[in-house]
Amino acid sequence: MLTLTRPDLVVDCHCHAGTGDGLSGPWDTGAQLGGYLRRADAAGIRRTVLFAPFHSDYLEANREVARIVQASPWRFLGFAVVHPERDRGRVAAMVSEAVTVHGFRGIKAHAHDGRLTREVCEVAGRWRLPVLYDVMGEVAPIELFAAEYPEVSFIIPHLGSFADDWRAQRSFLDVLQRHPNVLTDTSGVRRFDLLVEAVRRGGPHKVLFGSDGPWLHPGVELAKIRALGLPSAQRRLVLGGNLRRLVAAVRRPTGRDLRFTGWTGELPAATDPWATHSR
Repeated sequence: MLTLTRPDLVVDCHCHAGTGDGLSGPWDTGAQLGGYLRRADAAGIRRTVLFAPFHSDYLEANREVARIVQASPWRFLGFAVVHPERDRGRVAAMVSEAVTVHGFRGIKAHAHDGRLTREVCEVAGRWRLPVLYDVMGEVAPIELFAAEYPEVSFIIPHLGSFADDWRAQRSFLDVLQRHPNVLTDTSGVRRFDLLVEAVRRGGPHKVLFGSDGPWLHPGVELAKIRALGLPSAQRRLVLGGNLRRLVAAVRRPTGRDLRFTGWTGELPAATDPWATHSR
């Protein structure tokens, strides 16, 4: 069992960083962290999970995120973004590099790129990585991959719909309650009573604080969690304990994994990544 050395640590599980190459909107142009960090620090958010914005080459985008994480490892943790369709056949290699070389602790995918595939789920299961997957309101397939891959923890952001699709979010609450390996994050949820119901029906151990930074204000998103009025033990789970539990379970790389990538450096430990950082 994981023992958290700082159970009160607030962790934002959902923030983008780096440069996109689409130039069609903020989501694929760039995610600069300057403003986000000022707002997060003011709100008391001390740790953040980062992943790339939309990009035509996620291998390169993940490497850019890795450079950001490596510059402030006490502050950031990376998730590897994969494109379920375009990266078909190379997901294992991409994730292996992300875990063994960069110390990443999760996978991020988005239905805008393509629906989740067995390839992605099997790689996640092999490494025991959580998968943060934006279903864009298409809730029904969660039933399928959650049942097919019970060993994988699936974090569905926005209660299933950033677009404020009330019907999709209501349907998702049923899935959240039924499947032990389905969790959610709170980013961008505008209907507060649905957050209340998510904690009540899913349990506080299945809800993670996220901001969808840098485009949403992390302090505003955090205020919604504070407003839930949860008992302190439950609040600590939502604000960081759940995320830290998930990433602490990631499998430690072996010598065989390292030979696959050619890496000869120090192995990232399969433990709470922030347990030894006091900043």
